[in-house]
Amino acid sequence: MSEPVRLQKIIAQAGLASRRASEELILSGRVTLNGEIVTELGTKADPEKDHIRVDGKLLQGPQRHRYFVLNKPRGYVTTLRDPEGRPTILELLAQSPKAPRERLYPVGRLDYLSEGLIILTNDGELANSLSKAASGVAKTYLVKVSGQPSPEAIQQLRTGIMIERGRLQEGQSARRNRVLTQPAEIELTRGGENPWYSVTLTEGRNRQLRKMFEEVGHHVEKIRRIAYGGLVLDVEPGEFRELTPGEVTALGRASQGRKVERKKVLPEAAKLKEPGKPKRKPGFKSGFKPAGPKRRSR
Repeated sequence: MSEPVRLQKIIAQAGLASRRASEELILSGRVTLNGEIVTELGTKADPEKDHIRVDGKLLQGPQRHRYFVLNKPRGYVTTLRDPEGRPTILELLAQSPKAPRERLYPVGRLDYLSEGLIILTNDGELANSLSKAASGVAKTYLVKVSGQPSPEAIQQLRTGIMIERGRLQEGQSARRNRVLTQPAEIELTRGGENPWYSVTLTEGRNRQLRKMFEEVGHHVEKIRRIAYGGLVLDVEPGEFRELTPGEVTALGRASQGRKVERKKVLPEAAKLKEPGKPKRKPGFKSGFKPAGPKRRSR
């Protein structure tokens, strides 16, 4: 007989939801244990002996864990479903003939207008570990801002700046709704009237990058995440690939707060595109030259 395990862990291992989402399933009364509805998060069960159902469906045991990296384009949300009806990254994934059959969920979030690296998995334990703020997993972004921040403003962002924690709750003072950000690594990537910066954070507060630059008077125009832990973005927008066993191990190390090495040479997908290059028109292949005017035969 196996040792009793918390219900939310069993559900997460079955690939049905992340650990946090599994807790919400239990609290909402959608989980039964041997025919009885369970709403206590501390409830344990024997996955080999007990009958556990979610929304009436019997769990079939742990699924094979799978791990993917996706380059999220702008205009998609990273939730499983969106109340506003906006397209989700899972709908994007489903459009591919190579889409995995397993039920996957995203690790962390990128907002609707942001793009870049997103991890998708059915490993609830790893997803939960990576999502914890205490894990301190390094995440690197390319950020384009409106106007040129002063050196003093950039230094302030590097050392930490007060931003809004979230929506102001009823009866809560505005002062208590603010939080100091952790130190960040910020380097100028491309200058100009609207410069690009490389920003590395070890936390992931809601709309943090946008709030940080707004505090020093600059609107964020674009955000692209190019690295997460030891992973570096290496697929084109809208594309995905499965992680190697070594990359999965490195993610596990990162979730435990251990240092991991990244690629020293950035893949093309993680670089800024050269400015001024005209977009190739559909239907025209590289090296194709249109025919000149025909000569009249004599």
